[in-house]
Amino acid sequence: MIRHLNPASMPAPVAPLYAQISIAPAGPLAFIAGQVAINAEGRLVGKGDHRLQAEQCFRNLKSALDALGVGPEHVVRMGLHVVRHSDDLVGPIFEAGHSVFGQGWPVCASLFLGVERLGQADWLVEIDAIVSLVADFGALRISV
Repeated sequence: MIRHLNPASMPAPVAPLYAQISIAPAGPLAFIAGQVAINAEGRLVGKGDHRLQAEQCFRNLKSALDALGVGPEHVVRMGLHVVRHSDDLVGPIFEAGHSVFGQGWPVCASLFLGVERLGQADWLVEIDAIVSLVADFGALRISV
């Protein structure tokens, strides 16, 4: 499975939602395109609402993981892109993720980035991911 490291020589994560380093076993990777708040029917969910849009983005990410036959523990890296980001959006966006993944939150190397705009004016959140399709490391040795 994916190994997560937080070396003592690096700052501790500001929340237990990510790791400073994620190591994936050698093998195939899947690159999940940026998921926006478009549902399976092609409709935008949560116009004007960051939390509702984030929840749909996480649903789409979970659907992609399901289609690959893997779980959130296979996510190596996740990028969250948020239009007009402010400190008060962090909580609602992570709450949206927890409403989809529950205790299975994909702890991984991650990026939370405020952006001016996404591909369409009504899109407020976009989430992409890199996923390992390999189950274990075999003989890999890591020392930190």
